[in-house]
Amino acid sequence: MAKLPCPVCTLDDVHSYPRHWECATCGHEWPKDTAPEAVRVVKDAHGNVLAEGDSITVIKDLKLGGAQVLKAGSKAKNIRLVEGDHEIDCKIDGVGFALKACFVKKA
Repeated sequence: MAKLPCPVCTLDDVHSYPRHWECATCGHEWPKDTAPEAVRVVKDAHGNVLAEGDSITVIKDLKLGGAQVLKAGSKAKNIRLVEGDHEIDCKIDGVGFALKACFVKKA
């Protein structure tokens, strides 16, 4: 069985004991009957962590297809984080978009 990462420090230097797991790096212990949840972290182009409800600004012109372009500086409020390649669902000027986090910055 592959080693599970520590739910606190996310490193995989974990020791197995009969009833619990223990992280050798940070010392966190958790019972074996509960598997640690994978924590998904979405970061903007500058490395800031994004959360549900944040406001963002597009940092470069994005071609949408045809002659349509989403201009740099466009702002979106109250974003939603979703699974997949395009991590952000938002509305800009009333139109829904799915954006990659590497093309936005936290406002």
